[in-house]
Amino acid sequence: MTTREAITLVRARWHQFTHNDQVKLSILALIIGIGIGYGALGFRMGIEAIQNGTFGFSLHDGLQLMADLPWWLVLVVPTVGGLAIGLFVHFLMPGQRAYGVADVIEAGARHGGRMNPATTIKAAVLSLGSIGVGASVGREGPVIHLGAGLASWVAQRLHLNPSLSLTLLGCGLASAIGASFNAPIAGVFFALEVVIGHYALHTFAPVVIAAVAGTVISRIHLGAFPAFVVPNYDIASFFEFPAFILLGLVCALAAILFIRSITTVEDVINRIGWPIWTRPMVGGAVVGGVAIFLPHVMGVGYAATDAALQSSLPLWLMLALIVAKTATTAVSIGSRFGGGVFSPSLFVGAMVGGAFGVIAGSIFPGLAASPGFYAMIGMGAVAAPVIGAPISTILIAFELTGEFSVVIAAMVAITISTLISQQVAGRSFFHAQLKRRGIVIRAGRFEQLLTATHVGDLMTDQYEIIEERAPASQIREIMENARYGDFFVVDGDAGLVGSLTFNSLRGVSLDPELDHLINARDIARLDPPLLCAGDDLEDALKLMETHHEDSLPVVTDRQSRRVVGILHHKTALMAYNQALLRARAEEHDEDTDRL
Repeated sequence: MTTREAITLVRARWHQFTHNDQVKLSILALIIGIGIGYGALGFRMGIEAIQNGTFGFSLHDGLQLMADLPWWLVLVVPTVGGLAIGLFVHFLMPGQRAYGVADVIEAGARHGGRMNPATTIKAAVLSLGSIGVGASVGREGPVIHLGAGLASWVAQRLHLNPSLSLTLLGCGLASAIGASFNAPIAGVFFALEVVIGHYALHTFAPVVIAAVAGTVISRIHLGAFPAFVVPNYDIASFFEFPAFILLGLVCALAAILFIRSITTVEDVINRIGWPIWTRPMVGGAVVGGVAIFLPHVMGVGYAATDAALQSSLPLWLMLALIVAKTATTAVSIGSRFGGGVFSPSLFVGAMVGGAFGVIAGSIFPGLAASPGFYAMIGMGAVAAPVIGAPISTILIAFELTGEFSVVIAAMVAITISTLISQQVAGRSFFHAQLKRRGIVIRAGRFEQLLTATHVGDLMTDQYEIIEERAPASQIREIMENARYGDFFVVDGDAGLVGSLTFNSLRGVSLDPELDHLINARDIARLDPPLLCAGDDLEDALKLMETHHEDSLPVVTDRQSRRVVGILHHKTALMAYNQALLRARAEEHDEDTDRL
């Protein structure tokens, strides 16, 4: 081989390497992981800056400083801050609501990993301010939403296909979790378990890179310390395993009440009908009123959670904090403060587990481990069903403690808790949020591909429009010169009134004398089944099969009913087959990776 041929071969191999999707994803994952690691760091510093300005110190610094605050400051800061948050939500937030992990799940399942960059930034600012003024919410959910949104922005700027965009979305999640908890393994599996939905190697590798990159950034600036300082725990006796099962049952009840309390408070506030901009102010007053007596509930709550893990809280206080934190979190989220539920669910779980440990120790003093051990197990057993990620939660327990005995106990309690909670409250709090918006996310990559394909992407303009007052003579003329065989009758605002076929004119076309007495509305099929441009492929196929339609009109929304297209059954079936082939191809790739 000559030198020239060798150079040509090297160039060809280099071109092939740099244009490989897996290489691109790995490079992008590294960049995204580093960027989101710094984003998570900046988010944390922003919270501390706001709290230093409002309370005089970071709420994470300790319980004693919180207890020493003047009562009026505890009440005023979240109330006045809530007013500012309410105005922000009312005037700047799309849909006048906060955004979080549920929206990331929806983006992954229905929108091909696409998120709105402007909404992402606004949601981060909203959550930053909410936590800064003491709302009883978590910071991990907003960081996850921010990370996923930034990853989605990169994917959109590079015009990546939905499959690659979804992988980058997972990279954003994994990096955010890794940076927040100093737990890269949990970050990886959270992204795969909650959003991506499969574990193929071509997806797994970039997600790992992003999670590690985010964790490294966190460790460089904050040290190699986990989110919680956990003592060395161990199981006191193998006779404790029945206690772990019982703890799982108790935590399932706590998780169900946690989820239901948020939705109940939101329903009550909606029924009262307060203006949107006033709701966070009222919610802030409630949180501040509770915090006067129990300051532990304000903010993220890591200080109180740490105290429970250290077995330093009395039984009565842990029982009181279970109720208080559940209530204040429900009020905060229900009144439209921004923030997540991960930290509050860990808080509640730690109190449930700690209280359980104190009671178990008093009944069986020689057989029960320390209350802090049970607090650690309770954290995972409440958080897992709330966020719908049992595997990730078990891994967080392992990464926080490094103790195999803790993981065994956590596996027992988390499995029991998740099984019971999902039967009663659904897959997670996030899926409950989506269901309340009319969005049902189904498991399985094929179902995700169906719901990610929208009618607006498949519709065509192969139809004719007829005004509802058009006489029969004009209708015959339109039909004689029509390029297409589908006719929609509309009103003066282009709203759908009905549909027409050639058979519709069969009875009147033979008698021209009736032309002046009959218009399009008289002979149209009124209120035919219709689709919205935002409906997914699964809904479209079900509607066509139910009504035995070969085509359906597509409208902007069901209120205005403005016609924007038509979807043919043949087109929908072709898209269905393509989704099936893509799902099978991904399953084949996953099987190949495992081999």
